[in-house]
Amino acid sequence: MSAREEHLVELVDDDGRARGEATVSAAHQPPGRLHRAFSVLLVAPDGRVLLQRRAAVKTRFPLRWANSCCGHPAPGESLTAAANRRLGEELGVGPVELTETGVYVYYAEDPATGRVEFEYDHVLRADVPGDLPVRPDPAEVAELRWVDPATLETDLDGDPRAYAPWLGGVVNRLLHPSPPTRATNGPGAAPAGPPVDEADEAAERSGGR
Repeated sequence: MSAREEHLVELVDDDGRARGEATVSAAHQPPGRLHRAFSVLLVAPDGRVLLQRRAAVKTRFPLRWANSCCGHPAPGESLTAAANRRLGEELGVGPVELTETGVYVYYAEDPATGRVEFEYDHVLRADVPGDLPVRPDPAEVAELRWVDPATLETDLDGDPRAYAPWLGGVVNRLLHPSPPTRATNGPGAAPAGPPVDEADEAAERSGGR
């Protein structure tokens, strides 16, 4: 087990209110425990977004294409601090200015590893230069590519098993954001995004993409 699996995450209720903590490993064991997470999308001036293919050693959905960076704020840690920390660790990028575009609750079971994702996911956007230098950590990232989000939506429908199960909801929050807010609220604060789309949540509870 990697050291990261022993890090603490913040457990939350259905409205995103803090209700305790657990290790990463415990929160992702079946049947899963709802916890706070974030998904970052780096967006180039032409609208393309940076995707990463998750490394083979990942304990959840390895070798699936996902958004630029994902992670969990530690209990009491702000979304901005946590997201910029993980951007640095995974991609060698940052710090960047982040805007929260929505919240996405999803449930997905990984048939390859038996782990479960049950996350209250804050979707964060950062506008970056098209020639942004990146230095991905091979223990985190297998590949990178820039894609048009509209094309990505089509690909998600055509070949869903190539992608992480949360990516569709993340891209939807990017393309259909709430009024922009700076992602500076702490984990215990009210979420800045729109109310959770219960249809999205229900679609993922059966196992997701």
